[in-house]
Amino acid sequence: MGFLSGRVTCMRYRVSGKAPRTFGLEHLDALASHAIGKQRVAASDGSEAGWIAGDHILDTNFELAKNVVNDALHIAMRVDEQKMPGDLLRAYYQVELKALTASNPSGFPSAKQKRQAREYARDRLDNEAKDGRYLRRKAIPILWDAPSNELLVGTTSGTAIDRLVTLMHQTFDRKLDLLGAGRQAFAHAEAGNLQRHVDDAKPTAFTPGGEVSELAWTPDENNRDFLGNEFLLWLWHYLENEADTVKLADDSEVAVMISRSLQLECPRGQTGRESISSDGPSKLPEAHRALQAGKLPRKMGLTLVRQDSQHELTLQAESLAISGAKLPPPEAEDERGRLEERVTQVRHLLETLDLLYAAYLNHRLGDAWGKEAARIKKWLRLAP
Repeated sequence: MGFLSGRVTCMRYRVSGKAPRTFGLEHLDALASHAIGKQRVAASDGSEAGWIAGDHILDTNFELAKNVVNDALHIAMRVDEQKMPGDLLRAYYQVELKALTASNPSGFPSAKQKRQAREYARDRLDNEAKDGRYLRRKAIPILWDAPSNELLVGTTSGTAIDRLVTLMHQTFDRKLDLLGAGRQAFAHAEAGNLQRHVDDAKPTAFTPGGEVSELAWTPDENNRDFLGNEFLLWLWHYLENEADTVKLADDSEVAVMISRSLQLECPRGQTGRESISSDGPSKLPEAHRALQAGKLPRKMGLTLVRQDSQHELTLQAESLAISGAKLPPPEAEDERGRLEERVTQVRHLLETLDLLYAAYLNHRLGDAWGKEAARIKKWLRLAP
């Protein structure tokens, strides 16, 4: 389930408070008390959210051996929602309206009859829904990593995240802070006493007339998530003009290739979006033309190779969310060993991405960024 098999999709959140030394029975008891079905009052829209243990959609049997793997808590949040079929509602409306207007001399329904038909149709559908036939259950995998005190959430849905924030507060009295491009830049800057560089950072104009004070997708003037867009552009330039490997702060190297997909968008919200799918999307002429028109990368498919581990994924610029990440197959012979190895692989992927982003930040927050930006501008100007 979730992070322990298949491809990985997640957003990363810092959990407030002290990091757990380990996960124990007190955590499982808290999960059980807020398991799906234990909520007394559903949300205003009739939906309900709660924890499940993960073996299947109905599993609420939380166990240390099952849910705690390699100092990480692996569970899921289940969301139950009533999904009323719109086509059936329209059909019931037509049936009720026909019955109400059968005796009308004109043959046409009155406004009152239309209102009544809508009410009758809705009541009929609501009565049918009481037996659960229209209930839709969705499980969202969650991995709470104790060493980093990060919560990995297997969705990018804003509605689901809102439910999770509430559920985490109710269950553990913890808050969540998205580890997007801006938040991670501030954390990196704090370690080097460079906070002012992030505070003062403004979107770089890489093309003539490309000056913008804020990007269309990050309208908050205090938001620094645009650094994620510039990170992908910097990486693109580096790979085409410098090398296909990047030296990292831990003295390791990561080989990087832009692969499969690329999405660019106008920061002013005026000239639309460009989506390119190809084995080497960044090398296509239309990709360079999109950059020269002032568009910035918002999503990029990447293949990363570091310390003999290869990862394939799509990275979202502003949130640094990961989607469709393919991890190396575990080599352990027993099932428990494979699960523990899988958690280690997830951590290795996140560490690689953090080190790669830090390599960019060392350029972006340093005094030499002006010269670096000038080289990127020249590359864009001369690109075919």
